[in-house]
Amino acid sequence: MLAYAVLAIVHYTFFLSTHAHSAAEPRVVDSDGICSQIENAISSASDVYYFGELSYFKDIGHWASSSSQLSLCSVEPGTAQDVGIILGILGTTQTPFAVKGGGHTANPGFSSTNGVQISMSRFSEVTYDAQSQTVVIGTGITWDDVYAALAPHNVNVVGGRVSGVGVAGFTLGGGYSWLSNQYGMTVDTVTAFELVKPDGAVVTVTESSDADLFFALRGGMNNFGIVTRFTLKTFPQGQVWGGLITYVAHHVDDVTKAAATFSATVTDPKASIITTYNFVLGSIGISQLLFYDGPTVPDGIFDDFLAIPHFTKNVKTRDFLDLVKTPPSDITIGQRGIFHTVPLLEITPAILEAVVNETMFWGSRLSLLSGNFISYQVEPFLPGVLSHASSPSAYPPSRSVMYLPFNVYYAWTFSFSDSKFHDTIRASVQHLTNVAVAEGQSGVETASPYPNYAMYDTPVTRIYGENLGRLQSVKARVDPSNIMRLTGGFKV
Repeated sequence: MLAYAVLAIVHYTFFLSTHAHSAAEPRVVDSDGICSQIENAISSASDVYYFGELSYFKDIGHWASSSSQLSLCSVEPGTAQDVGIILGILGTTQTPFAVKGGGHTANPGFSSTNGVQISMSRFSEVTYDAQSQTVVIGTGITWDDVYAALAPHNVNVVGGRVSGVGVAGFTLGGGYSWLSNQYGMTVDTVTAFELVKPDGAVVTVTESSDADLFFALRGGMNNFGIVTRFTLKTFPQGQVWGGLITYVAHHVDDVTKAAATFSATVTDPKASIITTYNFVLGSIGISQLLFYDGPTVPDGIFDDFLAIPHFTKNVKTRDFLDLVKTPPSDITIGQRGIFHTVPLLEITPAILEAVVNETMFWGSRLSLLSGNFISYQVEPFLPGVLSHASSPSAYPPSRSVMYLPFNVYYAWTFSFSDSKFHDTIRASVQHLTNVAVAEGQSGVETASPYPNYAMYDTPVTRIYGENLGRLQSVKARVDPSNIMRLTGGFKV
């Protein structure tokens, strides 16, 4: 925690030096006494922190520094009832706020604010029930914590694929996992939500208790209140095989060919890959993640990748958490960053060739503007991923066609370059969309993008499609005063 706080202080020293503001505009002075109201109203299980305190910096800190803001104060609620009290004060005073789970979003203002920062860090429960084969998980932790807690029980959940990803936003946005080919998306495995409604009421939402709200929470993000706990299905989990292989520029074509072959031919639901094209330190390279849900992998599935000369290799039989921690997901922690996405019908040689070209073209140019990590992440899944749901969900709006998630990620240093990187990632995504359309991937240009990768200005009409009307109806019922508009995110 101390290391995190020190890092956050460094980030905000830089933040202040690059975001000049008038002394007449006190960014961290609670002149209206909102924070004091909260402090006086909540129970001893919760706390309020102010600028200068280590817990304040921990609470407002994010994986991408560009997703952080200086808040009036931070609040760490310790009970769902206190969350309700906090929401009541914020709604009455019309104070902007943000709710942070793991803090892994790259969209500025989605889980940060100049108002009141709510950190869910005290909701750290992981309670496994062997009889029901479910687990109750608090919304203030990362998937690393969940996997560690479940390992002694030899069970697992459909969760994040790399270290440091928060449970809350990942689940509310859909959730693609190493286990999705077998069990679906994370939202397909949720059996209950503990939700604090905007009016402060604490309710357990299931399909039988409130089918419309249950539908809306499965992919509808933070539009309906604050989720404090999820109940997820668990599945048997033994050792797995896989890890990270890195390749230098000379072997990019070979890895690209292997990735195309895997995407087109491998149908084993236990096998999965992520092929990431990176431009870093002046050159293109590939980080290749391999996964097989078993201690040994059948011959032929990953042979093409293993035969290519590598730069580094860390592939073996291991436990699930060890595999998740293999890629250096914190390599750009503290940098400014942004995600964006292209929904694809398939991973083809033409798409991969375009990805290679985009990586090299924009990597070489953006490196001159403090761009230190330009990344394109290719993620094939089987079409059957969307067949595991027992009922419709807010995302995806249609399960008749599987559109693959595809992540573009840029990291850079200086805030004055923000608009350039944002404009460039939009242009690159549009170009890759055009390539997909040109080769006959119909519907890609209007398909629903994966919310957890979508850039902040993506229209909600596109994300939720025909589901938007139903979501708006649920929103009007559970939040008639529109309190959740005071926080960030994709608003329905």
